[in-house]
Amino acid sequence: MANPRVPEHELEFKATRAGGPGGQHVNTSSTRIEVRWNVIRSAALSDWQRARLLEQLGGRIDSEGWVRVVAAASRSQLQNREAARARLLTLVANALAVPKDRKATKIPRASREQRLEAKRRQSRQKSERRRPSLDD
Repeated sequence: MANPRVPEHELEFKATRAGGPGGQHVNTSSTRIEVRWNVIRSAALSDWQRARLLEQLGGRIDSEGWVRVVAAASRSQLQNREAARARLLTLVANALAVPKDRKATKIPRASREQRLEAKRRQSRQKSERRRPSLDD
């Protein structure tokens, strides 16, 4: 399935003051960006995509269906806005990606023999460390 385009009009952005060091700038500027997107009410998703997102992002989606991503790395509100949007799109794309089924393959003969030879070598090495018995 193709990844959905998350419509810009469905995203809600909120700017707040970022925490941490930064002195006067961080205390006066609202550069931390929180972006929210409602998975349940989105018109951009098919039923399959909605179900997949609810299953994969269950712990990140609140009871009303909102998934929330925060960015506060930059001092620029615009850069944090772009970072938050990109993080949300990556999160959605990764949740919608269906992993390929693993095909069971036979262990190659050379690998099997190599493993057994390594076990024999290790066994010889350990037996050489033992004290010789007095019975011989």
